[in-house]
Amino acid sequence: MATLLFHPRLTDCRRLFLRDYQVMSNIGVHDFEKQGEQRVLFNVDLFIPLAASTPEEDELSEVVDYDFIRSTIEARVAQGHIQLQETLCDDIARALLMHPKVRGVQVSTRKPDVYPDCESVGVEIFHIKDQ
Repeated sequence: MATLLFHPRLTDCRRLFLRDYQVMSNIGVHDFEKQGEQRVLFNVDLFIPLAASTPEEDELSEVVDYDFIRSTIEARVAQGHIQLQETLCDDIARALLMHPKVRGVQVSTRKPDVYPDCESVGVEIFHIKDQ
């Protein structure tokens, strides 16, 4: 959502993003979903203040690493079966917000293989840290 970039608390932020990150996950409430893993696609936007994300030495340690996003998702999925995408999004958003440099986060999940008559079903959430 490009409009989030105009939120007053995010105007001094850089947006770091991960698109269509595919992870096999045990997720779902339907019996056919509980019989094994299914593909889940993740999209994440992190909003990081420019003061905390503008490198001076061109070093990875000066910014938030994309691996942080990927490992946060993988860690949550590894905890086992989850029923709802809403719960999964909430859990991941909370974990990403725990990073000291992250001010805001947007997380969406999509399950592309649930129904044959649509591209995917999904959920999206947005959070900004309290000041």
